[in-house]
Order: sequence, then C-alpha cells, then structure tokens
Amino acid sequence: MTPGDADAPGQSRTQLIAAFAAVYVVWGSTYLAIRYGVESIPPFALAATRFLISGALLFTWARWRGSASPTRRQWRDAAIAGVFMLTGGNGAVVWAEQRVPSGVAALLAATVPLWMVLIDWLRPRGRRPTGAVLAGVLIGLCGLVLLVWQPAGNGSSAAVDALGATVLVLGSLMWALGSVYNRYGDRPGSAAMATAMQMFGGGTALLILALGTGEIAHFSIAQVTRASAIGWLYLVVFGSLVGFTAYIYLLRATTPAKASTYAYVNPLVAVVLGWAIASEPITWRTIVAAAVILVGVALITIGQPEAPTP
Repeated sequence: MTPGDADAPGQSRTQLIAAFAAVYVVWGSTYLAIRYGVESIPPFALAATRFLISGALLFTWARWRGSASPTRRQWRDAAIAGVFMLTGGNGAVVWAEQRVPSGVAALLAATVPLWMVLIDWLRPRGRRPTGAVLAGVLIGLCGLVLLVWQPAGNGSSAAVDALGATVLVLGSLMWALGSVYNRYGDRPGSAAMATAMQMFGGGTALLILALGTGEIAHFSIAQVTRASAIGWLYLVVFGSLVGFTAYIYLLRATTPAKASTYAYVNPLVAVVLGWAIASEPITWRTIVAAAVILVGVALITIGQPEAPTP
C-alpha cells in the first residue's frame, strides 16, 4: 500500500492483504507497548505526542507525494473522527492500562465490532447486518472471553477494576462511532492525508487533556525509562504510521464489520508473541479460543456483502 496515493483499483487485493496484516499483527502488539509506555510517561501525554508527531510526518509525506491541500470541510470531518477514535478510543486504552492488564484491555476493546455493526445499522439509511455477521460478532466475543478470562483459584485474581473496565467499554463505543463516521464523512483521496488530519485532531484534543489534567506540568523527560521510550517509539512508527494508516484504508475499501475484525485477532496475536518472545505457555484453552475466534472472523468476512464506497 502506497500511503501517499489515492486508492488504485489494480492494487486493491494486494493492498487489502497488506492492510489486514498490519492491523491484525501490528496492533496486536501495541497493548504491550502501551503498557511499557505508561510506566513512566503520563497516558494522555504519551498518546498526544504519539499522534501529533505521526500526523506531522504523514502530512509532510502526503504533500510531498502531491496530495492536494484539504478543504475546510475535510478538516472538520477529520477532526470529528479523530476526536472520537483517538481521543475517546485510544485515550481510554492508555488511561485504563494503568488500572487493568493489557490482556483485559484487549478483551474489552473487542466490543468494537459489535458497536460498529449496530451503529452502521442504526444510522440514517444504515445497512442491516445479516444473521451471519451478528453470529460472527457473538462467536468472536465468546472466543475472546475463553482466551482472556481467568477463573478464580488458578493463581490470579478474577476481579477486574470496575472504573478501568467502564472506561474501556465507553472508549470502544467512541472508536466505533468515529470509525463509522470516518467511512461516510468527507475525506481527501490520499489515505495518508486522511490519517494525518485525524491524528492532528485527536492528538490536539489529547494534548488539551494532558494540559488540563496537569500531566504536562508534573512531567519531566528525565523520568522516562528505556522501556517506556522504546514503547513510545514503537507506537509512533508501527502503531500509528503503519497500523492506523492501514486501518483508515480498510474503512474505505471494505465494510466496517470486516475492518473491525482486528479486535478479534489482536488478543490472539498478543498470546502468540508472548509464547514466542517471553516463553509463555500455550494451553488447550488458547488453542480452542483461537479456533472460535477464527470462526467468528470468517462469518463476519463472508456474511456481509460489500457496499459501494460512498
């Protein structure tokens, strides 16, 4: 996928495969990067600097590649989508990961596909989901519960911080609203330009939150650990420049239900990475959960007919 260009029909299949690979694999690792990042960097400051820097780089790239200057309406729609998705959605994740484990955060963020299907259905002239899509959403959620949920008495507490969980669910709703709005709002032809504009909007709102909550006033760069710095850099390069650009492309090239299937695969990717890198065991529960998740993804993928790009 060439981020600075408008979508090319002849490359659509290759672009779709690359974009799905990016949001499936790259975003599956960002929960761990966020966990390391917020160890010594305030959450809203972490997210704000990540998106503002990524947005500036993408904007410069898109303009250098010949993208036209955005219109005022495009800036407005990008800002709205960015505030919903990045300030509300990602801001909820970075804040909540101070209170809940990254695996739990991934599980609660998996409510995004359900929200997106319902929002896309209930909006004016919305699209009614098929039974297969709704079944896929529910089956995928069941697989994620099986993957992440830990019963009491196996060495870890089953209790989840109520405030952190509530913030994550609300953040998932905000992300879904922004995703659907982004698909139908006015946007430039360049995926990179559209992504950069949304990062500016969401990053600016996150910076205001960081200032308003006193994060900036009480923060010193000297307190940043090496792990947090690496986590922040990974989020800028891979989570934002690669992953978010791919996601914006998918919202334009396919249905919201299909684009949101990343939420089912990300926790699975996190488990596999933990096994490969940190020697974490993979149990029968993991294998069964993986099969259930893949069934849910398959149902959503084949059950929703493509609609013309609005």
